[in-house]
Parts: sequence; structure tokens; C-alpha cells
Amino acid sequence: MPEFCRHGRFVQNCRICSPPAERAVGGQPSRSPSPARGSAGASGSSSASRSRGGLVVRRAARSADDGYAHALVPGLKASGDAQRLVDELAFAAARLDELAVDPPGLYAEVAGAADHEEGTWLAFLITYLDPTVEAPFAAIHAVRTPWAADGLPDLDGAARGPRSSHDPARGGQTLAAYRAWAARHGGQAAGFTGEASWSSQRRFDRLFERLALPGFGRAGRYELLVALGALGLYDLCPTALRVEDDATTLAAKRVLGIGDRVNLERRAAALADGLEIDIAPLDLALFNWGQPQGERATMGSRAQPDPALRDRLAAALGL
Repeated sequence: MPEFCRHGRFVQNCRICSPPAERAVGGQPSRSPSPARGSAGASGSSSASRSRGGLVVRRAARSADDGYAHALVPGLKASGDAQRLVDELAFAAARLDELAVDPPGLYAEVAGAADHEEGTWLAFLITYLDPTVEAPFAAIHAVRTPWAADGLPDLDGAARGPRSSHDPARGGQTLAAYRAWAARHGGQAAGFTGEASWSSQRRFDRLFERLALPGFGRAGRYELLVALGALGLYDLCPTALRVEDDATTLAAKRVLGIGDRVNLERRAAALADGLEIDIAPLDLALFNWGQPQGERATMGSRAQPDPALRDRLAAALGL
């Protein structure tokens, strides 16, 4: 089974990650790059590089190959990696249940907002900045502005979480684009509701496409729609992973052992079906699976994974 590197390419085809003998140029092997200080290969901590499009790629420590193999996760060769995936899936599922039943922090204001415009705007700000690990909602609370005020929050120096969409170089461009998008649709509530005849799956897909705003990539759009659906503001339910060039997609390529998007989507759907779970938790689970331990996204969650679910997932993956 082919292996994929951290750049989403076949290892033997990557000019950076392939063994020197396989990327020789003009008969002379290229010099293998020295391990970065603090890289996963050297000490188990993370190293980061920036690939095309500004995507930050981080290398997480991976378990040693122990002969593990399972048809649902053909890219995994170590039971330790499979167990980490189980743990992350159990956490992601518990987090979505928590949003539906007892949302933490500012999410509770979103769920209880009498004005859907204010609640939706707060949900967007939470997703856009992303709760930090240490003080999940402090930065968002400090910069938030009412939707009715028409002004943009001042995000200069604001703390960002691991999945934040905010790029300080853009300033308020993405926030302005979002407000303009809402204005074109007659308000946020109208924009997120769409056509009354849409199913929850159709609504998710259409909004995922329509929210492709400057600076608001796959991770932000997917998370926002999943959270709004879990919080009960809108009828939204994903049926696909909707892969693009982001950290979740890179992790999916490693776990599922395939690079092209069509087959990646098929294998992601097959994994969810085989585990008998919704596909929504795969997004956060795959992201966290691909991160060093200290850089996981908790989204401000207090949820504890269900041991019974974790055992069932482990059994389904042959662990």
C-alpha cells in the first residue's frame, strides 16, 4: 500500500521526504534534509513547514510499524496510530453531543440566543478565532461585537486557537466579506436557512460552497456548519468530509492511504459506515490525529469520551 508524506504526495515522489536514492537528480542523490530541531523524528515534538497556499504542515509523532492492518484504515501500519484515531473519534463525538445537550462557554449563548442574527454571529466569531486551549473563550469574549452594531471586532493581537481561520495579515477582510455575504442573502438567518425545501444534507452542502469567502477555508466552514447544526440553530448535517487542502485532509490521506479526492471521500464515508458513526466527528478527529499532543484542538469542550463508544470503535478496527 503506498505511503503518503506530510505534503500529501507519494513518499517516493516527494523531493523532500523520499529516500535519497529515489530522488537522485542527474545521477547524484540529493542531500537528505537534517531533522529539524524538536521534530517528531528527533524528540517526539512537532516541526512545522509551510507548503503551497500558506498551509502550515506539522509532523506528529507516529507509532512504530507493528504489522497492524485493517481494511477501513489502509494507511495505518501501527496499532498505536489506530488507537489514537479511536481516542480522537470518541472525543469528537462526545464534543458534538455536548454542544447539543450542555454547550460550554460562549456556545451556551449561541444556543440560547433569542436573536438568531446575534447567535449566528457569535458562532462565526468562535469558529473564526477558535477557542484556545488555556483560556478557551477569553479572547473571543474580549473582542466580540454585536451584530447589530455593524462594526467589525478589532482582532489585532487576539489569541487564536489551533484551528483559527484568522490571518493577521488580512486584518478584517474576512469578517467584512462575511457581513457582505449575509447582506446579500437578507441576513444570516436567511442565508443559513436557504430554501425551505432543502434537506439538512443539501443545506450543509450548499452553504459549504457559498461560504467559500476569502480567508475562510475548509476547516472554518466545516466546523461552523457542524457546530450550528449541533447547537440546533439550523438544520444542517454533513454526509461527506468535503476534503480540500488543509490539515484534516492531509491526515485523512495518511489514515485512508489514498491521495485523490474522489476516492478519499469514498473511503472516509466507508470508515464512518464501518464504525457506525456519523461522518461529522471525522473532521475534528482527523485534525487532532495529525497534530502533536500539545497542539490538539479542544474547541473549549469539557466532554469526556464515552468508554463504551471507545471500546466499540476499537473493536471495529480490530484493536
